[in-house]
Parts: sequence; structure tokens; C-alpha cells
Amino acid sequence: MLMLAPVHWEIRGGRSLGPAPFLIFGILNVTPDSFHDGGQYANTDAALAHAAVLAGEGAHVLDVGGESTRPFAEPVPPEEELERVIPVVRGLNGLRCGNGMPWAVSVDTYKARTAAAALDAGADIINDVSACAFDPQLLDVLGQYRPGYVLMHSKGRPEDMQKAPEYEDVVEEILDFFEKKLKELTSAGMPEARILLDPGIGFGKTLEHNLAILRSMDRFAQLGLPLMAAVSNKSMFGALCDAPPGQRQNATQAATAILASRGVFAHRVHDVALTVQTLRVAEALAPRVA
Repeated sequence: MLMLAPVHWEIRGGRSLGPAPFLIFGILNVTPDSFHDGGQYANTDAALAHAAVLAGEGAHVLDVGGESTRPFAEPVPPEEELERVIPVVRGLNGLRCGNGMPWAVSVDTYKARTAAAALDAGADIINDVSACAFDPQLLDVLGQYRPGYVLMHSKGRPEDMQKAPEYEDVVEEILDFFEKKLKELTSAGMPEARILLDPGIGFGKTLEHNLAILRSMDRFAQLGLPLMAAVSNKSMFGALCDAPPGQRQNATQAATAILASRGVFAHRVHDVALTVQTLRVAEALAPRVA
């Protein structure tokens, strides 16, 4: 079996990202309070400059977020999220990454109003931590625009999701969740080929839950859709490796290489350049059969 086998993922307008062995989402937080880089890119000029850096390093998707969804984060009013996100999305239109292909722009939001405005402004993908649970009208927006969509599992909302989450079998529960949500999305008009699955590391999960999920990524692949891993610099590495914030790069890259070898296609990361190196080595060392 060839690990890191080329994958297609269809996004808005029927454009395909791929075939490629991996896809990198460069994180572009335009918030004052995100857990890793809050405040660094909170104005439009700084955000666009950082976007150019991420694309130059090899990001295929720029994932713009105007509300922190870290544990215990407070919700942001829709007007404030729009003020943060929409100028950046508009500023990204027409820019190109190093290989000459147009950047794909993703917006990390669970709000229907923000998603619709972002798609009108030129976004290609909606990355939703709620699976349409926080704002049910988002389902209608997805059916109308049919963008690329990241379907993520979470248990609870950011402000309460880490208060003693419990599962009988975390992997089975997430599999059941994905199957149910896929039926809802396709019934609403979303093409299944435009959906990417993210099991939601750190979103209503303990360290033990997160490790169980990551060990079982091949089981999620059985649903037949591309997978995303969003583990970059997360607190699980603090607990696992005694690594404080700012010192989790090595753990992030080790996990990324292993997850790629287990069939994960998309990787949402802060450090694009290091991730490109990691995934190129993983691809080169992947076993092949005649």
C-alpha cells in the first residue's frame, strides 16, 4: 500500500485541490486571543502579510479565523467577527501561491451570517467546529453555496467543552456522529465530495480521548472521505511531553508525520515551512508495492 497516496478534494465551484499526497491549511488567526498567536495578526495589513508568508512556505489553504475556539473562550458577536474576517478574505482574492495556483481561502466560523458573507467575498471553504449545531441556519448556507466544508466533531461549546467530557467509546461515538451528519449535509444539498472530516482533537476530549482518536485515524478513513488532523501546538502535547506553549513544535511535527502515514490528507498548522519538510520526508519514506 502507498501511504500518502494522492487525494482529490473538491471545493466551491467544483475546483479540486489535488491530486496531492497532502494538503496544508495555514492558520491565519485574526483575533486578539487565540491560544498560540493571538493578537499578532489582528489587523488586516498584518494578516495579509502573514498570509503571503504562509503561502510562500507552501500552504495550499489559508484558514482565516475571527473568533478563538480555544477552551473556555468567550463567543464573539457576529458584527465583530465580520469586521475581522471579511476585509482579510477580500484582500486574499487574486493572490497566488508559489506554484502559481490560486490560494484556496477557508473561513473558520460556525455562524451562518459570517459564512455567507465570507463566501460572497470569495472564500472557498467553511471550517466549522460545530457541525452546524451552534447555528442551524449554517446548514442552509452550505446547501446554497456548496463550498468545501470541514465537518468537525466537538462535544459542547468552547466555553464549557473541557469540563469533564465523557464517552463510552470515543471512536465509535465520533464515527456515528459523522455518519449522521453526512446524511444531514447531503440531504441539505452539500455534495459529499466537498466534505472533509476532522475528529476535533481537543474539542471536548481529554488527553486519553485524543490519543485514542489519533491511534484510530484509519477507522475514520473507512468513511471514504479525506481526513484532517488539527493538532498544531495543542495542549495535549503539554500534558504528554511536558512542553509549555511555544515549545511544542517537535511534538507537532512527530504527530504530523505519523498521522500522514496513517492516511491523513489535510493538516491544519501554524508552522507551514516545518510541516512541508515533515510531509516531504514522510512521503519519500512511505512504503510502496509493485
